[in-house]
Amino acid sequence: MSMEDAAAPNLPEMSVSELSGLLKRTVEDRFALVRVRGELSGVKRHSSGHLYFALKDADAVLDGVAWRNVAGRLKFRPEDGLEVIATGRLTTYPGRSKYQILAESLEPAGAGALMALLEERKRKLAAEGLFAAERKRPLPFLPQVIGVVTSPTGAVIRDILHRLADRFPRPVLVWPVAVQGEGAADQVARAIRGFNAIAPGGAIPRPDLLIVARGGGSLEDLWAFNEEVVVRAAAESAIPLISAVGHETDTTLIDFASDRRAPTPTAAAEMAVPVRADLLDRVEELGGRARMATRRLLVEHDTRLSGLARGLRHPRSLIEAGEQRLDDLAERLPRALRGLIADRRRQLAEVSGGLRPHVLTGELRQKAERLAQVSERLAPAARRLFERAERQLATPAQLLESLSYHRVLSRGYAVVRRAGKLETAAAALHPGDALEIEFADGRVGAVAAGDPPRRRRKTDLPPPEQGTLI
Repeated sequence: MSMEDAAAPNLPEMSVSELSGLLKRTVEDRFALVRVRGELSGVKRHSSGHLYFALKDADAVLDGVAWRNVAGRLKFRPEDGLEVIATGRLTTYPGRSKYQILAESLEPAGAGALMALLEERKRKLAAEGLFAAERKRPLPFLPQVIGVVTSPTGAVIRDILHRLADRFPRPVLVWPVAVQGEGAADQVARAIRGFNAIAPGGAIPRPDLLIVARGGGSLEDLWAFNEEVVVRAAAESAIPLISAVGHETDTTLIDFASDRRAPTPTAAAEMAVPVRADLLDRVEELGGRARMATRRLLVEHDTRLSGLARGLRHPRSLIEAGEQRLDDLAERLPRALRGLIADRRRQLAEVSGGLRPHVLTGELRQKAERLAQVSERLAPAARRLFERAERQLATPAQLLESLSYHRVLSRGYAVVRRAGKLETAAAALHPGDALEIEFADGRVGAVAAGDPPRRRRKTDLPPPEQGTLI
């Protein structure tokens, strides 16, 4: 027996739970606070709000958990492939015999990691055509209603409202959202789609222009506006959209998907509306120019009309010539009418001299005699034609009569019909069938009685032949 075997009975026995608890305390005491750098993998957000993930490098994998209160404070959205630094403590999970890190904070492993993720996402969305220039629409010159998506408590909304009031006051609808942290991207996307879902002419006016605004900040602070859900909502917006996120040097992906990018929220308000005083001055200037142009045009037309009038004859001279011609025609008209009537009378006398009643009567008598002669010759010819046709039809009629089955019926035969159809065999009839029997002098109804005829078998003698009826 070895020394180990001898010592084994002296070791205290522990349950699995006791050993797991001992390991848990040992690991938590030894690694109460650690910072671990690795690549995120298998990121999953539970419905409870907790965040589950794994940190990995080339040789090892470490499971991790960020409870809901920690996950809600993150300034970026964790994604697979992003390199981060997790700060927290190690612990064990006895239910699965594994160890994990309980993260108290998660941050990208330097700005380079976020920039790499940003560039990759930018290339992906650009390949889908979301940033294409032909998708961008012009902004309305003077929108009736402006929708603003921003935080309701920051200085951004006050700057926008103040600038709009200075330039050209317009009704503004504010959709309050969180502009950073957990859930900010989803809120911004829902706000853009919510404004687009407002029906025109409803109780809530539909905006003609949208402004998505936020103040300046770090790359992590502005990360919500780099999220894919926000970019897609901006690209899908049917309402023209101005992005005003950060300061002049800040660039987010929503800037590429929007119709216009403003360097600051105040600049977005300046893009949204013109200056009312400038418009009034412009209108007054154009009105003055229009009045001057009208007066100048009237003067030019008056001068031209005067020049043309000098080359025209006086209207009185035109009327006088017409009056003289009218008097001349009035004198000539009665003489012309009298001459015309005399000519028509002479023509009527010449025509009426050739119209004598006895000439017309003689012509009518000749026509009547000729018609009587033609009638006398036509009647015998028509009679001969009818007789020849009658003789030609007599022979086929006699043949048709001789072939008619009525001749057969007159010799004592009959025709049996059932339901209007001819029956030629008794085997087809059944007792109770309604029949119609046709004789030479008419038709009578009948009902089949008795047993149906037995079908002839091959051994039966053949029935006597009846012969043909025709």
